[in-house]
Amino acid sequence: MPDTPAPVRALLPLWAAVPVAALAGFVLQLAYPATGWWPLAFVGVALSLIALVGRSLGGAVLVGLVFGATFYLLLIDWITRYLGVIPWFALAGIETLFIALGSMPITLAYRWMPRVRPGRWWRLVALPALVAGLWTMRELFMGSWPYTGFPWARIGMSQSTSPLAEVASWTGVTGLSFLMVFVCAALIEWVRLGAFSDLRTATPVAAAVVVLLVTPQFPTTDAGTMRVGSVQGNGPSGYFDDRERNSVLEAQLTASAPLFGEDLDVLLWPEGGIDSDPLSNDTTARMLDALADQVDAPLLVNAATERDGAVFNTSMLWVGGEGAVQLHDKRNPVPMGEYVPDRWFYEMLVPDLVGLIQREYTPGTNAPFFDVDGVGVGLAICFDVIYDDVIWQGARDGAEVYMFQTNNADFRDTDENLQQLGFARMRAIETGRPVVNLSTVGTSQVIAPDGTTIDGLDAGVAGYMLTDVPLRTGLTPAVVIGPAVAGIIGWGSLAALVLAGLATTKRFRRRSAGTS
Repeated sequence: MPDTPAPVRALLPLWAAVPVAALAGFVLQLAYPATGWWPLAFVGVALSLIALVGRSLGGAVLVGLVFGATFYLLLIDWITRYLGVIPWFALAGIETLFIALGSMPITLAYRWMPRVRPGRWWRLVALPALVAGLWTMRELFMGSWPYTGFPWARIGMSQSTSPLAEVASWTGVTGLSFLMVFVCAALIEWVRLGAFSDLRTATPVAAAVVVLLVTPQFPTTDAGTMRVGSVQGNGPSGYFDDRERNSVLEAQLTASAPLFGEDLDVLLWPEGGIDSDPLSNDTTARMLDALADQVDAPLLVNAATERDGAVFNTSMLWVGGEGAVQLHDKRNPVPMGEYVPDRWFYEMLVPDLVGLIQREYTPGTNAPFFDVDGVGVGLAICFDVIYDDVIWQGARDGAEVYMFQTNNADFRDTDENLQQLGFARMRAIETGRPVVNLSTVGTSQVIAPDGTTIDGLDAGVAGYMLTDVPLRTGLTPAVVIGPAVAGIIGWGSLAALVLAGLATTKRFRRRSAGTS
């Protein structure tokens, strides 16, 4: 097969690319919980790339807008549960804009790379690698900006119930996203080249598929068990729920009663399980002391606390008679949910909606880790589960088990709960550690290091779990090299695209000079 430059032409006319992009967004969101048809992630990514090949920059933006809008409006429609369509359109809109802008570098990769090196192996390996890197770079950017970003819809996170999830223990979710997009891009290039008679040309895509399918989870070391009591009170813990003072606390106490007299190492309550500040409210503090004495174990609880004039979303290790002996404040409060950044600006746009959000949580700086009688416990409060740095720091600090506290009451009867639970499952596999994911209203589960479910409580019920949770030590490669993987893929892909652009420009100038 001659090494001739590939034609830089669209696979689809724009009139066809737009509906294909919409179909890609629809298919891709089905890969995430609650539907959870994980193979469709490959179909959605492939369709979106097919729509981008050979596009102009303007065409890439249009295709990206259609793909992003379809995907995000369907994936996060749970935002409308209480707040209506304005926050839904606002969040989906900004994510769609980033998808669209991030489609331009991918289109440029398809335009420039075949011109830099027209060989077929360059097309089959280097081009798909760059496309996958640019897709992943877009995910990394969207997961960190604006404010703390929204890394909710990374491609790798769609694989929580898939056999491919084990790759994340080596590469992190970022590396898994990269490999999945590489498979899609490499398959597209193999079909475009049409070299079906030479089976060697299928080697890159086949090798990537084999890596995804046969890579085992990195093993961590058994460190015994911890007997965890975890309580889902199903109290009125939503932002707009009708309730009286301490009604959430009372619901948690009622659901905890069956654990009295049981042998526990720790009693875990969810985010917002206490609706008064035990650091300043003596009555609440005495109730927690009495509870700790009743179960003869420390408590891992959560409440809004005020310290030094600032308000925090705080997890506390509470010991009877001693109070809160360790604190962890949520690292990434949710913009427009737990605080309003640049409130003066947004109040000019939607004053009535912004006025509903009275709380102003301050980001925490303390470690997401507790030492519970010699057992390391990693922490993540609600949406902090989607931030790599929070999870990895817990493991590096010595976590042998994770305890994720969340409050899904504002999203009852939506897919948000199961999407977040899927992310928690991915964290168990990625770090090789068990996860106790506990919600005020469910669904709550104890997840084994391999991602299987050990115990659980359905949504919308009050209840408890009493579980011998396996402990693990040892760091997975994802925890050790995860930041480097993200940096290399993100910055490396951007640098490679710039070099490809410079090389293409240089070649064009030489050709123009020769023609003259």
